Amino acid sequence: MIELYTSATPNGQKIHIMLEEAGLPYRLHWVDLRKGEQFDPEFLKISPNNKIPVILDRDGPGGEPFSVFESGAILIYLAEKTGKFLPAEPRARTRVLEWLMFQVGGVGPMLGQAHHFRAYAREKIPYAIERYTNEGARIYRVLDKRLSEQEYLAGDYSIADMAVFPWIRLHERQGQDMADHPHLSRWFDALEARPAVAKDMEKTKDVVGTITDEMWDNLWGKKQFERR
Repeated sequence: MIELYTSATPNGQKIHIMLEEAGLPYRLHWVDLRKGEQFDPEFLKISPNNKIPVILDRDGPGGEPFSVFESGAILIYLAEKTGKFLPAEPRARTRVLEWLMFQVGGVGPMLGQAHHFRAYAREKIPYAIERYTNEGARIYRVLDKRLSEQEYLAGDYSIADMAVFPWIRLHERQGQDMADHPHLSRWFDALEARPAVAKDMEKTKDVVGTITDEMWDNLWGKKQFERR
């Protein structure tokens, strides 16, 4: 049994998708980031970076419980555990890891900043909005070009696609128009139609709501540093 500690974010959605696609039994544990539950001492034991998602595999290596944090590492771990969605052949494996790292190092951080400055920032900073909206557009063009050449990012459907998809769901918040990216749009529609991808997507959707001062401190303010 996999214990999944998650919240309503694209990074959390990646792991939901993989667990469903791989057919692994799992139990959800919701971490309320706005209440600061990511700073609870018990959570920090398995998530030293006080972020979601995290998994605890009750049947880890050697039959012992094993925890994994960071979404990219979790996807690789689950792929290797199940032998699914990450090829063993070196060239094909490297292609998957390339696009997975592109998501971890580029798609998530840059589009996440677009989310923050366009939707959450208390002060609307034109330079920041323009900077991350433009970088988002560049990333979308990279993805669209790749998907003009391949059905999926690394050839066959893989953990790389699972990692990127949740971020593209929020294209409107990022200031991006899918009509400008027909190949990415084709890929997006294909993934959205997969039953394992569709499951729990609304439940785990990142929704912009009212942010109180306490929520702000827990998410982006000084409590990030004080409560370590």
